Amino acid sequence: MGRSRNGRRGGGAEAVVEAVDGGLAELIPDRERARAWTLLIDGAPQSHVDLDDPGHLSFEYQRRLGHVIDLAAPPGRPVHAVHLGGGALTLARYVAATRPRSTQQVVERDAALVQLVRRELPLDPNARIRVRATDAREGLAKVLDGWADLVIADVFSGARTPAHLTSTEFLDEVRRVLKPGGVYAANLADGPPLAHLRGQIATAAARFTELALVADPAVLRGKRFGNAVLVASDTPLPVAELTRRAASDPHPGRLEHGRALRDFTGGASPVTDAAATASPAPPPSVFR
Repeated sequence: MGRSRNGRRGGGAEAVVEAVDGGLAELIPDRERARAWTLLIDGAPQSHVDLDDPGHLSFEYQRRLGHVIDLAAPPGRPVHAVHLGGGALTLARYVAATRPRSTQQVVERDAALVQLVRRELPLDPNARIRVRATDAREGLAKVLDGWADLVIADVFSGARTPAHLTSTEFLDEVRRVLKPGGVYAANLADGPPLAHLRGQIATAAARFTELALVADPAVLRGKRFGNAVLVASDTPLPVAELTRRAASDPHPGRLEHGRALRDFTGGASPVTDAAATASPAPPPSVFR
């Protein structure tokens, strides 16, 4: 299917619809913001970008990852960041805006999506962002040992996290590229009975000494499908400030850590490559 533009209300902007490797991509203009767009893949919202204000994070889970970015180093200090999963490059743009002179590597498997985003939502030419069109784990394997202050995983294929990005072997690669004291953050999605989420926390606990999880309370109670942001490091996390920021978001989140988070796993075992499965598909009602 080729490219098409559909007329759209608000500022004369038009939606951009184009087939990419992962399905049908749509860039939908934001009627509230002049140069802001939402990216959907096969109808599932993936990213929101405001070209005039890359420091604005609209999606709930991206705001929570933004808090992790803000607290990963002193304010404004440049970092080395690896983003597994690119989407519309929202978080890479956020790092570039809030931490100028940062050096970033983005690994996004969908080469056609990368081309679409670069063309329609161009990056600041001064931003030090390198985008590799390859599988997330293959791209991670090319990152130097101890290079990254921050590794962010936000990878979905057909709205599911691929199995090979859920294992202890995958986290061994994450640890390899992190500097001492570096931070790993992952966007996870699950619904009742939360077996995937519990397994992912157990997997991270097998490789990192410090963990925190931020999510909507209804998601943590297993009442509905949704996103949860897992944060991991080998040094103490800024739990109090993450808790405060999550609670003050437009959609307040709850943070679990320590004993409560260990109890939440319910005795789940760490996931290995041999037993790994993709995260569950969201119910159709999630995107209505």
